[in-house]
Order: sequence, then C-alpha cells, then structure tokens
Amino acid sequence: MMIHPHRHSWLLTVFIIILFFLITWPIWQWLWGEWFGNDYYSHGLLIPFVALFLAVRRWQLHTPRTAQPVLPTTTQERLFVWLRGLWLLISTIAYLCLLYYKAYYLAGFAMIGMIGGIVWVLGRQALLGLWLFPIGYLLLMVPIPLIERITYPLAIFAGLCGGGLVRLFGMDLTIVGNAVTLPNAELVIGAQCSGINSLMALTALMVLAAYLVEGPRWARLSLIIAAMPLAILGNILRIASLIFVARNYGADAAFTFYHDYSGFLFFVSILLLMIPMTRLLQIKTLRLDV
Repeated sequence: MMIHPHRHSWLLTVFIIILFFLITWPIWQWLWGEWFGNDYYSHGLLIPFVALFLAVRRWQLHTPRTAQPVLPTTTQERLFVWLRGLWLLISTIAYLCLLYYKAYYLAGFAMIGMIGGIVWVLGRQALLGLWLFPIGYLLLMVPIPLIERITYPLAIFAGLCGGGLVRLFGMDLTIVGNAVTLPNAELVIGAQCSGINSLMALTALMVLAAYLVEGPRWARLSLIIAAMPLAILGNILRIASLIFVARNYGADAAFTFYHDYSGFLFFVSILLLMIPMTRLLQIKTLRLDV
C-alpha cells in the first residue's frame, strides 16, 4: 500500500504537534495556574485563542504556495534547512534545561521559540512569515517576575498622585508611603491598587490593535507606547475617586462595592480614549489581510 506524500506530511505534522504538547504540558499547567491565580495575568488565558484565530485567519487568506515539501537544490536553501533545524534544536534543549531547573518563566519563552522552530521546519519561511505575529503575540501570555516587583512602587506613586489630585479640590488628607489618612478614615493603597493588571491587559490590547489597523508605522507604534501612560493615568484617577468616595461616604463604601467595580469602569473609559487617539494618529481603517 502506498501512502500519498501529502497525507504523509499531514501525519508527520499531527505527530509533531502531539509530541510538542506532551513535552510542554508542564509549562501549560504552570501557565494555567498563573492565569487563574495571578490577577496581573488573568488576561493571559485569552492570548493563545487570539493567536490561534489570527493564525487560522492568515492561513485562510494567504495560504503559502510553498507549503509542499521539496528537496533543497541550492546552497542557500540547504543553509536554511540547517538553520531551521538548528533553531528548533537549540530552543528545545533550552526549554528542557530551563524546565529541569524549574525556571518556568524562561521555559515559557523557550517554548514559544519551539513553536517558531516547528512552524519554520514544517512550513518554511513562507509559513513563518505568515504566522510571525501570532507566534510573537504568545509572548504576552507568559508572566514576567519583574512585574510583581514594581507593583508596590507603582501603588505608592499612584497613591501620591491620586491624593495630590484630590488636594487640588480642597480635600484635607495626609499621605505617608502607601497610607492615606482622612479625617474620617485610614486607607492603605495596596499592591492590588497598583494598576499592573490594567497595564498588562491594555498593553496586550494595544499590541493587537496596532496589528489590526491600517496606518503609518509610527502611529501604530505610538498606540503600543501609549498603553503605559494611559493605564497609569486611569489608575491615578481611580484612586482619586476612591479617596473621594471614602471621604464622603466612608471607607466601607469605597472599598466594597465601589472598589470592586470601579477598576472595570475606568479600564473601559481608557479604552474609549482609543477612538479619538486613533483619529489623531491618522489611523482610520482596519487591515483587510488579517
């Protein structure tokens, strides 16, 4: 019985995908725990699905003509064969070593390198170029230890700015570190008020938006850069409003219902600012090739 070459290539692809998930399953388990246990990366669960949707969409619109396996005939083609294999080998060895030493953060990035290597080996340069953004977008799903270290300084900064803002309106308060003292309440600006969760989610959204829209490269890059100041500004305004509510309605009112829902409301408000921002940056249409 003779197996058709096209069917053989698909069987090989399925085998490699299954083997990949078997090898990387520990990291997926770790990522799952981080997404559901770390508020700063709760958006990470959506990243693989968005990347998969973009990859499928790109495949449907721009199926590479060079997807069929052919033997290399020139020196340049042979060199690329070696480079593809070398990239996949190095990224796999790096992943296994980092996993062995339980460096899960770095192993997560190495795993994405493996994905790029597999795509490069199976689909060559055409498919890698087609899926370069979806693969790169996966980087935003991996938690970074540095993020947790800057939450407290950001919380203090937001507390100082938020407190200073309400002072401009004549409100009497004292700020020492992350403690805010009002005539009727004592408030502590904790790590959950740092705005990191909004910053990370907004960055992921801005990167996606910059990819999906038509416009000058500098304008699309400006969208991504704007994520940090917008998230910080939104958090400062939120803390200022929390202080205002605590002063007028008590700490219980501020840190129960209002605290739980104000974060979402301010995040949506910041997203709405993207509409005038895109017009200012001369971004008016969506790309039709994604």
